[in-house]
Amino acid sequence: MSRRILLACTAAMALSFGAARADTLVVCSEASPDALNSALSTANTSFDVSEQIADRLVEMEIGGSRLKPALAESWAVSDDGLRYTFNLRRGVKFQSNAVFKPTRDFNADDVVFSFTRMFDKEHRYYKVSGGTYLAFSAFIGSALKSVSKTDDYTVVFELNAPLAPLLSSLSVQPFAVSSAEYAAAMDKAGTPEKLDLEPLGTGPFQLVQYQKDSLIRFRAFPDFWGAKGGQPERAAKVDQLVFSITPDAAVRFAKLRAGECQVARYPNPADMPAMRTTAGVVVQESTIASMGYLSFRTDKKPFSDKRVREALASAIDLDNLVKAVFQGTGSPAASVVSPTLWGHNPALKPRPYDPARAKALLAEAGFPTGFNIDLWAIPVARAYMPNGRRAAEMIQADWAKIGVTAKIVTYEWGEYLRRARNNESEAGMLGGTWDYPDPAQMLGGFTCGALANGRNIPQWCNKEYSDLVQKANIVTSVDERTKLYQQAQQIIHDEVPMMLFADAKAFVGVSAKVNGFKLHFLGGQPFGGVSLKP
Repeated sequence: MSRRILLACTAAMALSFGAARADTLVVCSEASPDALNSALSTANTSFDVSEQIADRLVEMEIGGSRLKPALAESWAVSDDGLRYTFNLRRGVKFQSNAVFKPTRDFNADDVVFSFTRMFDKEHRYYKVSGGTYLAFSAFIGSALKSVSKTDDYTVVFELNAPLAPLLSSLSVQPFAVSSAEYAAAMDKAGTPEKLDLEPLGTGPFQLVQYQKDSLIRFRAFPDFWGAKGGQPERAAKVDQLVFSITPDAAVRFAKLRAGECQVARYPNPADMPAMRTTAGVVVQESTIASMGYLSFRTDKKPFSDKRVREALASAIDLDNLVKAVFQGTGSPAASVVSPTLWGHNPALKPRPYDPARAKALLAEAGFPTGFNIDLWAIPVARAYMPNGRRAAEMIQADWAKIGVTAKIVTYEWGEYLRRARNNESEAGMLGGTWDYPDPAQMLGGFTCGALANGRNIPQWCNKEYSDLVQKANIVTSVDERTKLYQQAQQIIHDEVPMMLFADAKAFVGVSAKVNGFKLHFLGGQPFGGVSLKP
């Protein structure tokens, strides 16, 4: 991706954050997206962009977990669970830009194009922008057989096997629908990558400017279907929306206090008392389904030895780390599935802090004096890890007590993700929030089948675990699925391919001038429906 992509006219670029107009909502966000087309990403920084400009067949209600119709008005599922028929919404307009003006409304061709691009390796767009569709591969790729149209407003998904979380999966931003007509025009012009670098959608806002590590600017899309199509709460209520990319949480808070932004995301836990008592600032909070973890490269020595992994996990004073880093916004975790989500295994308990046992395990594994290790610290604030650097320093100090010397390594967020997905880390922090309310999303990322798609960061393959998750994805009984997922979580706990950090809450600082903002914890954060008081 280029360092600078400008899609706006000079006048639009003249807006300064300090003197934002009343019809401009400025959001202090934490990092640049690794991709503007979220089909190419699994990161919320990318999902946040897609959420503003594009739509999926189905959506999650803002601030909740109920599934709602979107580009599909309704759907039907065959008795055997292998055929999903979607009836599409009519009269939906696509956005335009300087190089493309749509000649027709959204229809079935756009749905077929958007999904076929991700699974047909012979498709002309499959390899554009790298040909890596992480969420597609992880969520629905193995189950999807074909996507076809019966007519202009009916699309059929055929599956190889039943997939219980399919509809919920389709609500996630990587499954947003792109314009097949725009794709064809850019392909003909010899610039197919523009589809991903200058994405157009059917959403409430249109992307007009992106400057990496600085800002992302959107403007209201006046032809958004939701205003008249039963979802007025998603329509843009401001003329412009700006993401002011501000990696430092303290600076985001300072900008909020100064009125330079109206929403400050991922506040530093240490700033929460001051934020709660700042005049004109409201703190919103929500219990979220998330997981943050420290992964171990199980396919390489010394981490291929479970005793080493268990030693490293046992040597970390998790209680102390969570108190210092999360500062009241989280509690030590033991189960991959959050207690806020069905499928959680309440029988699991955090591994006790036991440096003496850790040293004994290392000696037993052939490392009586320890070893050297690179420890990757996540560079952005997340609900599942508010301060990666501080956490890394505490882990570094704990490991030093058992003879393990850790060098802290980090990168810019996009580069960090790229390298992590390329399996370059020995021990690295990562995590995520659930994008749809089903345990399958995170648990599927640690199966043997996920080794090839960049999601299985520990490179851990356990057949018993993978079989349990696969079976749970097929059966429809929630009770049966819960039992299978709980067994799978027990295996992760016992085999230690990762060490979990905390079950966390999410917080956001919002100006009292803001109306209609709801903290959303499934996928990208919507800003449609948000307005500013005069």
